[in-house]
Amino acid sequence: MTSRDNFDLPLSKATAEEAASSATTAGARAWFGLALLALPTILLGLDLTLLHLALPALAADLQPSSTQALWIMDAYGFMIAGFLITMGTLGDRIGRRKLLMMGAAAFAVASVFAAFSTSAVMLIAARALLGMAAATLMPSTLALITNMFVDPRQRALGFGIWATMFALGMALGPVVGGVVLERFWWGAAFLVAVPVIGLLLLLAPMLLPEYRAPQAGRLDLASVGLSLAAMLPMVYGIKQIAKDGIGLHPSGAIAMGLVFAVLFVRRQRSLADPLLDVSLFANRAFSVALIVLLFGLVAVGGTMLLVTQYLQLVAGFSPRVAGFWMGPPALAMVAAGVTAPLIARHVRPGFVVAGALGLSVIGYLMLAHLDGGASGVTIVVAGFSLAYLGLGTIAALGTDLVVGSAPADKAGSASAMSETVQDLGVSLGIAVLGSLATAVYRRTMLDRIPEGLGYETREAVADSLWAATAVAPPLPAGLLEEAQAAFTAGFSAAAMFSAASVTALALLAAVSLRHVGVIDAGEQRQ
Repeated sequence: MTSRDNFDLPLSKATAEEAASSATTAGARAWFGLALLALPTILLGLDLTLLHLALPALAADLQPSSTQALWIMDAYGFMIAGFLITMGTLGDRIGRRKLLMMGAAAFAVASVFAAFSTSAVMLIAARALLGMAAATLMPSTLALITNMFVDPRQRALGFGIWATMFALGMALGPVVGGVVLERFWWGAAFLVAVPVIGLLLLLAPMLLPEYRAPQAGRLDLASVGLSLAAMLPMVYGIKQIAKDGIGLHPSGAIAMGLVFAVLFVRRQRSLADPLLDVSLFANRAFSVALIVLLFGLVAVGGTMLLVTQYLQLVAGFSPRVAGFWMGPPALAMVAAGVTAPLIARHVRPGFVVAGALGLSVIGYLMLAHLDGGASGVTIVVAGFSLAYLGLGTIAALGTDLVVGSAPADKAGSASAMSETVQDLGVSLGIAVLGSLATAVYRRTMLDRIPEGLGYETREAVADSLWAATAVAPPLPAGLLEEAQAAFTAGFSAAAMFSAASVTALALLAAVSLRHVGVIDAGEQRQ
């Protein structure tokens, strides 16, 4: 048994220096532990996309407004983004395994709350609680991988598998939602988490090491408050601008968030034991990788929402069939997540990321030229598969660049930053691209709605395609086809935006990460 398998040693002795000096490879117990960590990781990705296919059924049941529908979709991701920095640092202080188990139990309880929600407001609150619980899980899983795998090649592969599981959960969200909707009500999809969490709580003490930073001080509550005051108003303001355009209210929210962000950074620089070590941003690989992760996930997160709606509301597939059409993109993502770290042993990671993002641009351009013809489904699946290939690559290598650039005792903080930008990216993608597509839809439909329709029907058709399809009795002949064409036009506009932004990311990765060498057992990030 290697030294890395001896997880029962007192953790106060497992200092970062001792871990760094034990150049041993991980044994079977560590890999079983990684398999266990895959369970909450898949759940976290699953909950980001679980409701995409369920939105029409949910809308018919809970009757949310368009604004409430967007909050139901992205309240989870926004709350994760708001609390990740705090929870990542908290895990370093109280113990990463302990925080993982506490967060898992809370996640199960919030899942039951979400499953039996009886109103849109109640579901939004449940999704927010799920996000807070998830914020404890994400940095814990990543940081524990740094404890279990010392060898850089094994660690990179571990991060690649972790990223693959997270993205796989995102891809499985529509599939699970589709299968569940065929047999049960929409809320049953949330209950999938309960037995999985039970298994995690049972096996975690046996397979996972405990770790707390040896010199960690107390949690600075003022920094926690400042981080929340900075993050939440900014993401709220960005969301509102994406939906309604620039206005006094959202601009003021962003300005308030920026003021608190400045105060937060100033306080971190003055503390001996900060909530977030801002000196990490001096590492170019760390900073650029965060940018690539953030904006790469913006493109993917928003496009995934539109793809699932296209398959169900335009192509006319049932939720189960639409979910299974997401299978090829999921396979592309899994292949990229596993093979990218292996390729990066021979090709510089920056070039691997740039090449994968270049293929994603081709996929987004395919989606930007989508029409309502018979070939539409083929184009959607092929284009989104290329987009997902880029997702698997940036999630695996970007995570390794971020966490691998940090000292061992800062792994929780670095992991939290990685997860903050990824989940914020998905949430912003849903808000920004979803709102862009909705704006095009509404502008297109403005002059196409017949005058003779009742007020409620007119409002539903003008609001969104999913609201138009939920109208009873059915719409007049040809009007639903007009709404589908308007949705497709909005989808194409969002895809063109993604193509432009991902092109810029590919160039940034190729230029700014070219100095990072191939992943090797003896390499240190620069």
